Amino acid sequence: MLHMPSDPRQRRAARHAQPSGDLAAPSSPKMPITVDRITDAALQVVATEGYDALTIRRIAAVLGTGPSSLYAHIVNKDDIDDLLVGRLCSEIVLPEPDPATWRTQILDAYAQIRDQYLKYPGISRAALGMVPTNLDTLRVREGLFAILLAGGIEPQTAAWALDALSLYVSAYALEQSLARQRRKHPDDEWVLGHEELLSRFTALPADTFPHTRRYAAELTSGTGNDRFRFTLGLIINNLSRPQPSSGTQHDR
Repeated sequence: MLHMPSDPRQRRAARHAQPSGDLAAPSSPKMPITVDRITDAALQVVATEGYDALTIRRIAAVLGTGPSSLYAHIVNKDDIDDLLVGRLCSEIVLPEPDPATWRTQILDAYAQIRDQYLKYPGISRAALGMVPTNLDTLRVREGLFAILLAGGIEPQTAAWALDALSLYVSAYALEQSLARQRRKHPDDEWVLGHEELLSRFTALPADTFPHTRRYAAELTSGTGNDRFRFTLGLIINNLSRPQPSSGTQHDR
């Protein structure tokens, strides 16, 4: 019989050292609490109530058990975040790195990540400030890194670019989630449609806001996806390849 470590931290380390899957054997005919079931319940909470509602107690309630049952499998709320991001990353399809199309590959991969985040209101917060250890999360990071390297980007530049791109995508998804939540409250005076925002900008005093008033259309133009791809493009298109050594350059 295979025995799992009794310490939840050791259990977590074991998950990260081998393909995902819960090795805990059921102790009763009742459906056992497993890491996968905990993750499913956590996603259900986020999908229906938003990330702010996600607590160990709330997950336990969905599973019809007490919080102590969960602590036999997870360490804390941060561990839940790691599992959530890993589950979303498991849905990401990565291409074989292609030096000829690496920019498009990076854009498309991050668009997939964005779409996964947007399925669950506010869940991208789980990825912020977290050092990934989940194998599915690391698989995606490895694949993105490989695409940048295939594009001829130096490893140090590629590593920092990954951080910048991932941070933007997480922040973008979080902002979109917050905006959607606010739109559910029609009396919220801070939620403005495009036409109303344009009208307010063009009505500003010309002597104080000359540029905002003149370029109101430009400031309010574009869909969320337009701006998303534009910003990723700013980063990707400005990644520089290694410069030839001075010995190979000709004097001008």
